[in-house]
Amino acid sequence: MTSIPFSSLILVYAAFVAIGGGIGFLKSQSKVSLFSGLGSAALLVVAYIVSRGNPTGGLAIALGCAIALCAVFLMRLKKTGKFMPAGLMGIVSAIAAVVFVLGLMG
Repeated sequence: MTSIPFSSLILVYAAFVAIGGGIGFLKSQSKVSLFSGLGSAALLVVAYIVSRGNPTGGLAIALGCAIALCAVFLMRLKKTGKFMPAGLMGIVSAIAAVVFVLGLMG
């Protein structure tokens, strides 16, 4: 069975994603960054709620979100060539995906 600390890390990742979207909006007035960050964070909060009753299901949702965000951020990094913020968030998303896989492995 998956332990609660893995599930709690979903919220930590959600906070990073939400803050990243907020910073994107503040720095460049990017509504896309704001809505994408908040939307992804909301999905991660849902994953956390699911994980409270079904740890495997919640971590699977969080893993899917982390993989998708990692892909998006790495595509942005390739397009812009700028490490900040896409490279940093790509790394954070990759680390989150690894953590969620470890949680699913038990």
